[in-house]
Amino acid sequence: MTLQFLRRLSLPFFSLSLVLAAALPSRAELFEAHDFTLPNGLQVVVIPNHRAPIVTQMVWYKTGAADEPTGKSGIAHFLEHLMFRGTKTVTPGAFSRIVAQNGGRDNAFTTHDYTAYFQNVAADRLDMVMKLESDRMANLVISDKVVEPEREVIIEERRMRIGNSPAALFDEQLETSLFLHHPYRIPTIGWENEMHRLTTQDALDFYHRWYAPNNAVLVISGDVTTEQVKTLATKYYGPIPRRAVPQRQRVEEPAKVASARLTMKNPRVTQINWSRQYLAPSYRVGDTKYAYALQVLAEVLGGSAASPLYKGLVIDRTLATSAGASYDPNMFDLATFGFSATLKNGVSVDDFEAALDGIVKQALEGGITAEQVDRAKQRMMSNAVYARDSVAGPARIVGMALALGRSLNDIQSWPDKIGAVTLNDVRAAAQSILHDDTAITGILMPGPTS
Repeated sequence: MTLQFLRRLSLPFFSLSLVLAAALPSRAELFEAHDFTLPNGLQVVVIPNHRAPIVTQMVWYKTGAADEPTGKSGIAHFLEHLMFRGTKTVTPGAFSRIVAQNGGRDNAFTTHDYTAYFQNVAADRLDMVMKLESDRMANLVISDKVVEPEREVIIEERRMRIGNSPAALFDEQLETSLFLHHPYRIPTIGWENEMHRLTTQDALDFYHRWYAPNNAVLVISGDVTTEQVKTLATKYYGPIPRRAVPQRQRVEEPAKVASARLTMKNPRVTQINWSRQYLAPSYRVGDTKYAYALQVLAEVLGGSAASPLYKGLVIDRTLATSAGASYDPNMFDLATFGFSATLKNGVSVDDFEAALDGIVKQALEGGITAEQVDRAKQRMMSNAVYARDSVAGPARIVGMALALGRSLNDIQSWPDKIGAVTLNDVRAAAQSILHDDTAITGILMPGPTS
């Protein structure tokens, strides 16, 4: 199982899909995607791709770590693990074993906003994985006998992936400074002291609260037809009754009125890793009119070797070994815009920050040209083409967008929205969020632990 617990400062295992999540061709080229809804509320999307006799099934639940009850951090990810621990007809561990015995692969991942389960199999095994996946949507069976050992698994996972990684530990601290009130400040994997207290009933409560067909999206991509999928989805998922699902109760993040600067030293760190993060709108929340311009801004400032950040800091001034900008509007609530870099050994933070601040200021006060904006938009459009080259990629892209409350029309309109971004739009978007008096700066550096 995989979880996306370092949401902003590191890329998850499907980073390419996230980068391209909005970068999709127009309707005529949208993987020829078609959708329909079963009577029980399950939305089904079919993305035909007949290049090879393979298929990906993904089920996306519209819930994640930010929907957890107070004091139960990690329960969304814990439930993801427990979904592999059996039903009335499938014994613990048999789900993945059956998929593997049929030549397929399966896994799952949890984020703050959604949880997804997937299988990649030969096209003639679609019937089998639909039967398996629909079974655990409705018939999960767990007890203390399986829950308690699995709880130790997720605790050990946290120790390995967070506790043993200075960067991961530091990222957690940065998140708590970036978000004052919103549950995005809580790690997806959970705080260890709370993970120890997660129970079988906690998992079942979360399962029965959120895991319903009318709170899910089924995406089938590959060597299939819409008619075939409709028949199988109706057979396996159709009988699952819809249930009342509560609205997400997300608190509103208060306005930031101060900046913060966090520094962490660790002897396992060999180079200074620097970052600066700003709260920013997503597609759904905040000044959403800037979402497309901010994507272009990130691409202009740090999207290529010729970008101002990389060229100025890495090539021209040799202050860093890497430098870039990042922004992903695919969040249910607020997103972030950020700069990051790895400093060359011997370079002081003060010298680096003075150089970066100068580059950003110059870019925003006239250094960015309409030609640079046009080139950035063209790179983004060109990258979108690669999203069609795989079977699993489109399923991830479309599934994530729909799980976040967007629509196929929203995805389809992305090229037009990006194409319409102007130089003035980019400048206005930058001026709306790049306020250093509310930024969170992080410096992870070599040295003895204090």
